[in-house]
Amino acid sequence: MRTHDDPAGDDFLSRLRTGELTLMMGIRCGRTTDVVHMARSTGHHAILVDLEHSTMSTDVAATLCGAADSLSMTPFVRIPEREYGMIGRLLDGGAHGIVAPRIETVDQARLVARACRFAPRGQRSQTAMVPQLGMRPLPAGTLNPALDNAVVVQILLETPAGIANADAIAALDGVDMLAIGANDLTAELGVPGQYDDPRVREAVATAARACRHHGKLLTVGGVGDQASFEALIALGVCPLVLTGMDAALLYQAAGASAQRAIAAHQTTSPGHADSEDTS
Repeated sequence: MRTHDDPAGDDFLSRLRTGELTLMMGIRCGRTTDVVHMARSTGHHAILVDLEHSTMSTDVAATLCGAADSLSMTPFVRIPEREYGMIGRLLDGGAHGIVAPRIETVDQARLVARACRFAPRGQRSQTAMVPQLGMRPLPAGTLNPALDNAVVVQILLETPAGIANADAIAALDGVDMLAIGANDLTAELGVPGQYDDPRVREAVATAARACRHHGKLLTVGGVGDQASFEALIALGVCPLVLTGMDAALLYQAAGASAQRAIAAHQTTSPGHADSEDTS
């Protein structure tokens, strides 16, 4: 198990580089650490706290991240679009990784990467105590390199403009991963939800070439069709799988439970038996 002397960023990236399947669960509606424990006990390795599509506070997000850290998981936070000011607060609160959505330019990506790391590599504000290192007061000479090496920066490309700049973005110091948001990309291309569109495949291939060129990782999210997803994986996508957002997983489980109850009632109810006897 990881200790607080050994933050998890390098382990997470190494796992993906060696091709190990890595499961991430999204958290959008959960507000207590129960959902993090559920993720851990069902075999997930990471969580994605979604502040882009929820009303969750940064305080709750940090609490979820701290719980994941204590369970030897890797907590990411997807920040709201262009909300660079909250990056430092989330990292100080326990996040191991930042997902920056809808990035289109090199300058936007550079701003994210620099917000995640201390000077001289970046401009993260200095702190002395973080959950990732056991909340022990540490000198900058110890804390800064430990956190700089541990944080994972994922740049989310969701538009044709972002894809066009994939190579230059992947070249940036401090960017660890590129990701493609397939739902937004297909909408931008005018074919919402059509993951098998040739332009989607070409976008993934373009980003994959950029990542190979600069030694970075690529992931793809939002593809609901398994066959389409597997076809994109073959282009050079790392095995990081978002198994679902908690709201969607809850809906699926509730629906399945309701259908089982309906089926059981129809099988055992007197009315069902009578209808069979009259045949």
